[in-house]
Amino acid sequence: MLLAGDIGGTKLHFGLFTRERGPRRALAEAVYPSADHDSLEAAIRRFLEGTGRLPAQAVLAVAGPVLGGTSRITNLPWAIEAARLRKTFKLRSATLINDVEAIAASLPLLRRTDLVCLREGTPARRGNRAVVAPGTGLGEACLRWDGRQYRAFPSEGGHADFAPGTPIEDELLAFLRARYGHVSYERVCSGIGIANLYRFLREGGHGEEPPWLAEALARADDPVPLIVEKALDPKNPCDICVRVLDLFASILGAEAGNLALKILATGGVYLGGGIPPRVLPFLKKKTFAWAFLRKGRMRDLVARIPVHVITNPKAALIGAAALGLGAESRTRSRSSR
Repeated sequence: MLLAGDIGGTKLHFGLFTRERGPRRALAEAVYPSADHDSLEAAIRRFLEGTGRLPAQAVLAVAGPVLGGTSRITNLPWAIEAARLRKTFKLRSATLINDVEAIAASLPLLRRTDLVCLREGTPARRGNRAVVAPGTGLGEACLRWDGRQYRAFPSEGGHADFAPGTPIEDELLAFLRARYGHVSYERVCSGIGIANLYRFLREGGHGEEPPWLAEALARADDPVPLIVEKALDPKNPCDICVRVLDLFASILGAEAGNLALKILATGGVYLGGGIPPRVLPFLKKKTFAWAFLRKGRMRDLVARIPVHVITNPKAALIGAAALGLGAESRTRSRSSR
């Protein structure tokens, strides 16, 4: 029996899997708020006690880089060690992988109903595939055909330098550089990024904050759900919130095109994470497509690349389970045994 997990800055998603049932049909599942736990061990213990089952191995997809079987969650104060997990829960093996690497590993297992197509394109058979996943932070990964099977590879591309593509994005870069020094794509293209975009538009004179919205934001623990909700209000969308998501869509489109070029993603670009499914109406606007295609002499190349939004919230869990159940040899180098 395999324990698989999707360990994010906002939520923790666990599942128990067997080879007989496969990576899409868990024996048991649970989702917990990350902030409710002091450590990953405490969350795992809670889940396993609730199921009454003991797994033999674990594959955990974590929101951060994995080096030597250890990881620090980028947006949580946790240090995770595969060796410690193996010892604590008496596992035969424990493997840590990047969470967006897990999403990439899930792509061959996803169905049409798990996706929304933004651009049809002309995908190449067995072409490379890219994943850009804005959630609490911004993750990126790729999937490559090695001659026999697809293999997922992680990256920390979300922390690469933000490159503005329009005059207002030039202003945004200057605004955030004064605040943070280094400005990564995560600062502008994630949950963290949406909050930064709102502050920039409000303080930079690019949008007026209504008093009722200021009061609501002051009461909110997290401003992002409220900004998204008011931008998508079908009867009375809030202008500054609409501007935030238009700017977000432009930046996401540009970075999706950047990653497509960097790994030659002729098999397609997939938008994962929690935010793209929530802001689909803005991603279907011309803003996203225009930014995606704005690649100068490489425009014709990216125009052939299809773009999909992953709407299945279990993609990272499916990918982690798939690696644990069917590709143990590929995870061995990242495992502490």
